[in-house]
Amino acid sequence: MAGHRHNRRAPHARAVEAVTPSAPRTLDHVLFRQRWQDVVFLHWPADPFEVARLLPPGTVPDLHHGRTYVGLVFFRMRRLALGPLPPLPGVGAFDEVNVRLYSRDALGRRGVVFRSLDCDRLAPVVVARAAFGLPYRWSQTLSRWYGPRLLYRSRGRAGPRPTSRVWVHVTGGTVTPQPLDGFLTNRWGLHARVFQRSYYLPNTHTPWTFQHCDLLDWDASAVAAAGLTAPTTEPVSVLYAPGVQVQFGLPAFLPPTPGHPARRP
Repeated sequence: MAGHRHNRRAPHARAVEAVTPSAPRTLDHVLFRQRWQDVVFLHWPADPFEVARLLPPGTVPDLHHGRTYVGLVFFRMRRLALGPLPPLPGVGAFDEVNVRLYSRDALGRRGVVFRSLDCDRLAPVVVARAAFGLPYRWSQTLSRWYGPRLLYRSRGRAGPRPTSRVWVHVTGGTVTPQPLDGFLTNRWGLHARVFQRSYYLPNTHTPWTFQHCDLLDWDASAVAAAGLTAPTTEPVSVLYAPGVQVQFGLPAFLPPTPGHPARRP
């Protein structure tokens, strides 16, 4: 867990990249591909000081009009594939629920930082934790449509067994994204830490299309389990998207920060 002194802005930091509906960079190489389907975003304001201590060294909380946010995101992972290969049989489709924060680094890149990722396939959990240092958990997850209503549920299999749930009524019709929506969803990479080094993993995806939805019920216990203050009010942002096609590129280590000397990859 990073302390405050490790999250200082590095000297000669570049200007923060703009929030754009398409990726500001192309991928030189595609590491893996996937589809995010039936995506539901719930967001609450978060304390920037609380968030800062949970981010990898070399990153700071990303702010929108002076505020940062915590997201609880539900979706169906589909057609997971490595590079140009066909989708992985058996393990390439699963439901996922994640808790995420919003970050930027000294090169001006905006990203997300995952505090937890729950899915019901053990193989992706093992690989993502070992190779990328991502906090995946093997959990019981479920998604189901009841007419126009979509239910997601997740519960951990061990330890405190944190829970997550969302129940939305999708009424259809396209929603015009607001500036906050773009800030929360137009993210073109993630920040994480592996082998004692912070890194940035870039991605691209097709543009989001959001549809009207009504929030019927929610449980955000996983947010508190991820080290943040538990939400006690309705989320300030609720979004539903049918899905996007996603590609991830190769990771790049962040520049060293004070107290963290550079190491060779």
